This record gives sequence, C-alpha cells and structure tokens, in this order.
Amino acid sequence: MSLQQLTHDEIDHLSMIELAAKILKEENKAMNYKVIFNKIAELKEFTDEQKQNMMAQFYTDMNVDGRFLTLGSGMWGLKRWYPVDQAEEEITEEPKKKTKKKKKKAAVVDDADDDLDVTDDEIDDIVSDLGDDLEDEDFEDDLDEDLEDLEDEVDEFEADEDLEDEVDDDNSR
Repeated sequence: MSLQQLTHDEIDHLSMIELAAKILKEENKAMNYKVIFNKIAELKEFTDEQKQNMMAQFYTDMNVDGRFLTLGSGMWGLKRWYPVDQAEEEITEEPKKKTKKKKKKAAVVDDADDDLDVTDDEIDDIVSDLGDDLEDEDFEDDLDEDLEDLEDEVDEFEADEDLEDEVDDDNSR
C-alpha cells in the first residue's frame, strides 16, 4: 500500500522507522537522512518543536534497525538493495592519494649544500662570541653559584635519607 493511500489515522499508528522504510521503497533510491525525516514529519504533521525532539531518536533508530544502510554523506538506503560487497565498497571508498614524482639524488644534494653555505667570517664571529662568553667573569660566578646550589641539594637529600633510615630502624624494633 502506498503512502498516499494511507489514512491519517494509519500514518499515526506507524512508527517513523516503518514510514522511512515505506518512503525509501516508494522512491526506490537512496535518500538523504534529512529529506526522509522531513517527509515523515510532513506525513505525521509534526510541529517544529516535535521535529527537534524526534530528529536524534529517528537517526538512532535508523542506525539500529537492520533494514537500513548508510552510504555515507548522509545518504541512506534499504539494505536489501545492495549486495554485501557493493555496500562495503561504497562505504570504504578512500580518497585517492596524489603521487609525487621522485626527485633526482643530485637535486637533493644541491639542496643540502645550500643549507651548508656558511662563510669563514661567520664561523669566526660565532667562535669569538663563544670565547667572549667563556671569558666573562659573570659566567664563572654563575657556575660557582650553581655548583653550590647542587651541593646544598645533595646535602639535604642525604640528610633526608638518614632520617628515613632512623625512622625505619625505630619501626622495626
């Protein structure tokens, strides 16, 4: 029986999933989820508020019901229309990868040489800057302070270990 032959009372007694199956069967082609839902809402005379409340539940029902198959991009069809192999191919269709041309080895070497173009003057500047930093007295003072801080931390750590050993000895008695 087609949807147009159904009375309003019969439409009210049919679930949204039953109506979706009938709509797809009549159209005999895959349809967008929203188009299916809008046709159902029109047949059942839903208000805008009812549409908002029912849309997610209808989507869940279509996913759970074994009669429907999603074809991607919001398109749904009846599972019986598609052989198993065809449905899997449409669902798992992967985008084609662009193939890149391989560069010649000589070109790669040339690129590496461009990165290594450092003049002797630049090297001399770097070395002299490094030497200036090493000769700086503040640098030595900073090192001395860091060394003292480390020694203090080691002393504190050793004191904590000794304290733990004493507590362990007291607990074992």
